[in-house]
Amino acid sequence: MRKLLNRMVKTRELMLLVVVLLTFIIMCFASEYFFSSANLLAVLLTLSLEAIMVVGMVNLMVSGGFDMSVGAVAALSGGVTALLIKTGMPIPLCLAGGLAAGALVGLWNGFAIAKLGITPFVATLASQSMCRGLVLVSLNGLNISGLPESFTWIGQYKLGVVQLPVIYALVFVLIGQWLLKKSRFFRQNYYIGGNFKAAKLSGIRTERMQIVNYVIMGMLAAFAGIVLTARLGSASTTAGQGMELKVITAVIIGGASMSGGEGTVVGAFLGCVLMALIANAMTLLNVSVYWQTFVTGFTLLAAVLIDRYGKIKQENRKETSKINTEVNV
Repeated sequence: MRKLLNRMVKTRELMLLVVVLLTFIIMCFASEYFFSSANLLAVLLTLSLEAIMVVGMVNLMVSGGFDMSVGAVAALSGGVTALLIKTGMPIPLCLAGGLAAGALVGLWNGFAIAKLGITPFVATLASQSMCRGLVLVSLNGLNISGLPESFTWIGQYKLGVVQLPVIYALVFVLIGQWLLKKSRFFRQNYYIGGNFKAAKLSGIRTERMQIVNYVIMGMLAAFAGIVLTARLGSASTTAGQGMELKVITAVIIGGASMSGGEGTVVGAFLGCVLMALIANAMTLLNVSVYWQTFVTGFTLLAAVLIDRYGKIKQENRKETSKINTEVNV
């Protein structure tokens, strides 16, 4: 039992799974509406778009970066897609245009960080502001509604009782986990995040990898924005606000480190599930919606502190081991 507990503490995914199950069990007793199929499907639908984005954010954070512009990119791509649909263009071309908008923002972020040496926080925060501005300008501060059913089915169609966004999220999580763990190309992110200079000297094309990661992130954010637009049946100027904070928090809760070199897609997905359960629990227990923003920020702070504590403990162990080796010699 002691070995099992130690392993659970060391393995963030197992610990998170236990916390998710405990939260689920507690809420089953705390609210009679929690365990209803309608509520559980609503929770899955709520976290689906963030789960799509965490796949790209894990890649970035494992390699030592992150992206503050994902919410704004989602809004921009949804707006671009809606505007193209209103011009009468075929739906596939409209979707391609929305994805291209996200890819271009990701390309700019990657180029600014890898080639120009701008820090990820400054580069992506600037992109966030510019994308929000473009959304307001292109939509003239108004929402675009009345989108055709040939487009909205992307976010509203159901397979049985489950809406398509949930299916998208599960597919992306499974593919993302496999690529990050099994693909030689994406596993390079762990080496880049662990020691950037050593990875570069060993022959890894670090700059190219950074740009690819940001382009993927931009396209995933764009896809999430398009799905959100289809699900709501309209493009909104406020779409995706605050989503970047939730995505980054979920990834850190899932075991990724701010300094890079650690993280898994499954862990980030479990982080999304935990945050969605907490938000749902607060709603069912009639906690003010304003407190949910506070809880998100507090959860992020707690996750960063836990990560920092783990790093300090790891460094202390290495230092102790080094001292013991020198004494023995």
